[in-house]
Amino acid sequence: MKREIRVIVIGAHPDEPDIYAGGTAAFFAEMGHKVKFLSLTDGCCGHYSQHGPELVRRRMAEAQEAAHRLGIEEYEVLDTPDGQLLPDIRVRHQVIRRIREWQADIVVAFHPDGGNHADNRYAGKVVSDAASFVALTPNAVPDVPCLKKSPLFLLMPDYSMKHRYKPDLVIDVERVVEKKLLACDAHASQFYEFTPWQAGFLDEVPSSWEDKKRFLLRYWGEFMYASGEMMPGLEKWYGKERAAAVKYAEPFEIAPYSRRPDDEEIRALFPMLG
Repeated sequence: MKREIRVIVIGAHPDEPDIYAGGTAAFFAEMGHKVKFLSLTDGCCGHYSQHGPELVRRRMAEAQEAAHRLGIEEYEVLDTPDGQLLPDIRVRHQVIRRIREWQADIVVAFHPDGGNHADNRYAGKVVSDAASFVALTPNAVPDVPCLKKSPLFLLMPDYSMKHRYKPDLVIDVERVVEKKLLACDAHASQFYEFTPWQAGFLDEVPSSWEDKKRFLLRYWGEFMYASGEMMPGLEKWYGKERAAAVKYAEPFEIAPYSRRPDDEEIRALFPMLG
């Protein structure tokens, strides 16, 4: 019987786990493993006309639809208001609880010291602060049993620091990119309304799915396509010939605060590399 791998991807806002790790999550789900997405804020700043509880409910519903499209187990959105995330004890304890309750083997989060978006940076900081307590520390957050082994902590490069990361692990997601695009499509408030309004291309939003795919790949291509920065990681795990042919990929860096698995364990934890 194959071992079940349990993954939690932690972002600052609903839609971030999808855009940065949606393909990898879809791979895990297809292979029978368990994935949870966690947003540390409620996304209430993410629109130009909707606001308050109406927008929060909409974004939570979008998250659940995205989870369904990816095939993952859970998509939880916490109630900290968007734009007000701080790496304090309350949020740290929330993160410790979620990692323990999920019994995570792999935790994916933002960089704690990168990016210009305060929520994203603080989301990375709070996970880094939580990392020391999730395993073998029973007296920290004692209401949830601690893990017996520390997870592997990976970092995903957010949009404002994309070119300052080490591609320790890069996943070829071409086979599941349609699911990733469908997950983004579920977050219509972000990909078809708020960001196009902010960036001035709201009038370009199409209606058919084929046109929407092209639209998403055009404006969010940096989170979809393989790039030169990813090539060392692709070549390590897939070999030079296959790496050169990879079209869609997701990069991850082993967090400096994480334990350092050997290549054999990486391949066991990421069976899609086989």
